[in-house]
Amino acid sequence: MTAMGQMRAAVLVEPGKFVIEQRAIPPPKPDEVLIKVERAGICGTDLHIFHGHYAADKLPLVPGHEFVGVVAGTGAEASRFTEGQRVVVDINVGCGSCFWCRRNEILSCPEMQQLGITMDGAFAEYIAVPSRLVIPVPEDMPADVAALTEPVACVVRAARKSKVGLGQSVVVLGAGPIGNLHIQLMRLVGAAPIIVMELSELRAEMARAAGADAVVTDPAKLHETVLAMTAGRGADVVIESVGAPALYAEAFKLIRRGGHVAFFGITGPGASVPVDIVQTILREDSLKGSVAGMGEDMHDALTLLAHGRFATERFTEASFALSDIQQAFDSVPQRPQHLKTQIVF
Repeated sequence: MTAMGQMRAAVLVEPGKFVIEQRAIPPPKPDEVLIKVERAGICGTDLHIFHGHYAADKLPLVPGHEFVGVVAGTGAEASRFTEGQRVVVDINVGCGSCFWCRRNEILSCPEMQQLGITMDGAFAEYIAVPSRLVIPVPEDMPADVAALTEPVACVVRAARKSKVGLGQSVVVLGAGPIGNLHIQLMRLVGAAPIIVMELSELRAEMARAAGADAVVTDPAKLHETVLAMTAGRGADVVIESVGAPALYAEAFKLIRRGGHVAFFGITGPGASVPVDIVQTILREDSLKGSVAGMGEDMHDALTLLAHGRFATERFTEASFALSDIQQAFDSVPQRPQHLKTQIVF
């Protein structure tokens, strides 16, 4: 298929500055699907890119990786999809055949690219993507909910890597959008108690509504609260979902002997945290990084959303037109009541 016509794309030309450009609609290659974007969410990673803290060497860039759309055309080798079919997309583009791709660890693929992060993404009216990454959406699933598949997939993967089980105590540091999803998923997998630290009273209340058993808004009281709620042991798992080196350091003080720290929140380049090597060895503590959902994480996230396992209302309240994307990004700090902002096409 040869796509014709023009589309609008929001190009981040420099940190803090979007320009709406007219571009040719990309014709899908034989193994690609052309998608007409319906909604695309603003992610914390998008905000890092917007402020120049991440992927600055990729600018100018069309960001956007949390999206849903409908099939607008297919290449000759992607005929299993039909025009008008609603779909979401796994944004992690690996070679598909290397050691890492075979293990669904695509971020380590030497050829790895990510839509909207290292290559142009979904803050555009159309996007062409490899058909192997396209996932059909249930017909009765609203677009605004389907657009949450990628962020939910991220917390699904983090939970898997942390191996959280029934009755395990979990601390979530930060109850922003992704922290709220961590809380909800911890509730689903049977973690208990779920203890959250969040400085914002508004988002603390959202955390309670999401299923937190205790929310601490005074950092000075966090350690004593965790000990009091875990019989003095410390937490089985601590998830850092802010991206603050000081919180990572604190996380190691909150886990029990043999506990686990989930590295999730993205920091600035070169950030580090001191680790007491001897104590880590003797206590048999562990840590594991996780940032993006991929492969089956996406499919499972879509299934959970389709069956109403996540409360999504606070994630779908705020939307802006593509032409107002600059205002959407600029105003995020002034709208803490909105856990997610979606660009609507």
